[in-house]
Amino acid sequence: MKIQRRIFKKRRREGKTNYRKRLTLLKSDSPRLVVRKTNRYIILEIVEHEEAQDRVLKILTTKELLKFGWPEEKTGSLKSLSACYLAGLLIGKKAKVKKAILDSGLIPNTKGSRVYAVVKGARDSGLNVSCNEKIFPDNEKIQKYDFFNKVKGEIEKIK
Repeated sequence: MKIQRRIFKKRRREGKTNYRKRLTLLKSDSPRLVVRKTNRYIILEIVEHEEAQDRVLKILTTKELLKFGWPEEKTGSLKSLSACYLAGLLIGKKAKVKKAILDSGLIPNTKGSRVYAVVKGARDSGLNVSCNEKIFPDNEKIQKYDFFNKVKGEIEKIK
């Protein structure tokens, strides 16, 4: 019995899974907007829960913004607030679902963070993610790059 318990808690010890948070998200029985941070990019997924497994409906990284006019010399800023907002806008356009709940994993909830820039972008594209609008980052912080509106215009052309 002790061996099974050690195996079950292994992902928590490694800092990969918060089981309580995951259980409450799965009980809602809605698709999840999963946001993960790496050292270079932000990874976004729309995930549906099926019995004993997750099914990824759509996956996107901020690296895909390069196809929409993000400058090559600014690849180091693909995890900025602007990139997160645009990635949220893009996944909202490409997703076939209308409603999702936020799954930020072990990323702490901080007002004005990159996670909430993603949610703001997803909501602006028509994806219904329940969230308080007071925690979104300011528009002037999101639109700090001069090429922001050009990339946003390219994304909004997607149907």
